[in-house]
Amino acid sequence: MINHIVKVYPSKIHLQKKKQLAWKIAEIASDNSRLDKDSVEMVINRIIDNASVAIASLNRRPVISSREMALKHSRNNGATIFGVNSKLKFDCEWAAWSNGTAVRELDFHDTFLAADYSHPGDNIPPLISVAQQNKKSGLDLLRGIITAYEVQVNLVKGICLHKHKVDHIAHLGPSVAAGIGSMLRLNTETIYQAIQQALHTTISTRQSRKGEISSWKAYAPAHAGKLAIEAVDRVMRGEGAPSPIYEGEDSVIARILDGKKALYRVPLPKKGEKKKAILETYTKEYSAEYQSQALIDLAKKLKKKIQNLNQIKKIDIFTSHHTHYVIGTGANDPQKMDPTASRETLDHSIMYIFAVALEDGTWHHVKSYTKSRAKRKSTIRIWKSIKTYEDKKWTKKYHDPDPKRKAFGAKVVITLKNGKKISEEQGVADAHPYGSRPFKRKNYIKKFLTLTENILDKKERDRFLKIVQNLKKLKSGQLNMLNIQVKKSKIKRNLRKGIF
Repeated sequence: MINHIVKVYPSKIHLQKKKQLAWKIAEIASDNSRLDKDSVEMVINRIIDNASVAIASLNRRPVISSREMALKHSRNNGATIFGVNSKLKFDCEWAAWSNGTAVRELDFHDTFLAADYSHPGDNIPPLISVAQQNKKSGLDLLRGIITAYEVQVNLVKGICLHKHKVDHIAHLGPSVAAGIGSMLRLNTETIYQAIQQALHTTISTRQSRKGEISSWKAYAPAHAGKLAIEAVDRVMRGEGAPSPIYEGEDSVIARILDGKKALYRVPLPKKGEKKKAILETYTKEYSAEYQSQALIDLAKKLKKKIQNLNQIKKIDIFTSHHTHYVIGTGANDPQKMDPTASRETLDHSIMYIFAVALEDGTWHHVKSYTKSRAKRKSTIRIWKSIKTYEDKKWTKKYHDPDPKRKAFGAKVVITLKNGKKISEEQGVADAHPYGSRPFKRKNYIKKFLTLTENILDKKERDRFLKIVQNLKKLKSGQLNMLNIQVKKSKIKRNLRKGIF
């Protein structure tokens, strides 16, 4: 790996193209390096993971709406849409829009946390859609997804967005563009321009994940993927982009991020080096914000130590800066303590999540978020007793560059009414690669079977699992088989008229 220095240059200084971050990303996207065996297997795991959560969310309102929009853009030899008959094809950017929303809706797929946040699995829907429409092979798709993960993970390591209240999809646009370029085997110049356009068009604020969180949280990554597809299409036709997009005097770093004196270090593999960043990412066992995963495991363990939850006086959670200020009381969002809040808000409230997990000793992607569950008096009492604090020790662990030492957990101190204190801490979720029971292929398959139960028939479930695990051998034009069909009677519609 090479740590690239990224900083702002005044316009009077001509920054050579080959010294720009977008070009360096484009170089590794076009380098045609050998595929790492473990990375290939992890891509298959994540396609299974995405399918699990997408099928489970097919009849949730944002997914229904995104699907209705996509259905208005049919195309011969286009791409498929989750749940819809695979013989029907649609414009790839609209298929990516619908499928990306389905994947993101439950907040239940993979994650990578470092200087910023990310859900690298958001790269997969747009790449599959483009691959289907362009009749690519399984190996082509694998190459593209591995590149996309490499780019997003390393941007997340090097450049913090949330400090400036910029949404993390600003790293997703460039990674999707790079992944598509790699998959289509475009030249470095074309990928370079596409990365710049994709970044320029996917800058948005973090209000989508703040306060009263709406369904836009599910749409945002799908929108970034759609914009990246369109960016690649434009530059393939010879169009250019604002440049240099990162280092320019009036560009992203100078005007939106750390300013003209900024200095970032972005790691990237050497040209020709195998891409393994996907192996540093981790999926979710529970449908909640990733920084709550270890705390759900912790709550389940603490439940066994407390005979009567009514005896709880208060709960103090000592954790990282990110957890405290994003999903903790440090966010200063009253909505995170509101029993009438949206599901999207509750899955970003560690106070709510910990209270429910402590009471129930489990977590469910639907039952744990119902209105009646959130309004339960005993839950509200525990919920209101919780306060989070930043502990510098946990912040340091969160940012540790060594994946084996990086931690996203907390120390929890429960004070009972009699003054007794019960304390427990945990660094990573049990399902984390370095947790007590890391997710393996069998766990991804179990998650798929659990989330698609009563939605898919056994024949379709078995067919998909067989096809996806044979991805390396799928030939040009066979990627439509990655789609999953659901009986038409089980697909809800939204017949309200829109523009399309």
